[in-house]
Amino acid sequence: MKKYTGEIALLFNTLIWGGTFALIKNAFNDISPLLFLGLRFGIAALIFLPFVYSSLKKTNKKTLIAGSILGLFYFAGFTAQSLGLNLTTATKSGFITGTFVVFIPILQLIIEKRKPKWFNILSVLLVLIGLILLSSKGENALDFIKQLGSDFNLGDLLTLLCALLFAFQVVYVDVFTKKYDYLPMVFVQLLITGLGGFILSFIFSISSLETFKFTLNTTVVTAILYTAIFASIIATVIQLKFQKFVSPTKAGIIFSIEPIFAAVFAYFLLSEKISNFGLVGCVLIFIGLIVSELFSIKDE
Repeated sequence: MKKYTGEIALLFNTLIWGGTFALIKNAFNDISPLLFLGLRFGIAALIFLPFVYSSLKKTNKKTLIAGSILGLFYFAGFTAQSLGLNLTTATKSGFITGTFVVFIPILQLIIEKRKPKWFNILSVLLVLIGLILLSSKGENALDFIKQLGSDFNLGDLLTLLCALLFAFQVVYVDVFTKKYDYLPMVFVQLLITGLGGFILSFIFSISSLETFKFTLNTTVVTAILYTAIFASIIATVIQLKFQKFVSPTKAGIIFSIEPIFAAVFAYFLLSEKISNFGLVGCVLIFIGLIVSELFSIKDE
């Protein structure tokens, strides 16, 4: 029962995360990416502090170190994603971020010495192909072949780096949540990412690497509050509380549905559309999830 509760909880997370891409992309017209990152996670840490204060007083050094490691991957991943999202579309950002599922079995083998099952590998391959198709703008086979790699820019590269960093975070969540209290680790993750965002924003501004901009309007406030409360606090608590009941590879498969939600939100909020190949990609991602689920049940 815990396994299914964990899977449903992680699926709910993908819905929350999927809504962030369009909201953040829209907000970047009025606020610098790194300043947004600092405000998002800084506010999240402040809101979360009263709920975790008693746990923090009783926590030990090893838990704080574990939370700091998760926080560094979290901060680096979101930094790469935010800078990348400013240079690419919300739809592509969602798709490329979703490729972190491909890195998880490799990192799991290296870090946890846990070999993925054959159906995990098949699921990952189906998801990878689905994500490739999902990122295609072509409406026919010739268009698809012609555009492969031709639209890959710096924003896409940064987002791919973000996917690798998020894969590390998912695997280490699996390692640490089985040993330490998850609540202090959530707070440390939020705090490190928020402080890091403010520090990098200041460094980038004075070095002219990023143009400072900040207009307080409904778009910016909505994006900050949604990402701080739902995508940062609630989603992170859900991940660290429930992912320990789900294997990292299966968690990655579930998280791979996030690009579909991202594309739906981007369509309605930013009028970004999915190609015919993209629709096929959606189907393959769902097949990958079903394969992982059905064979894992038989394997238990």
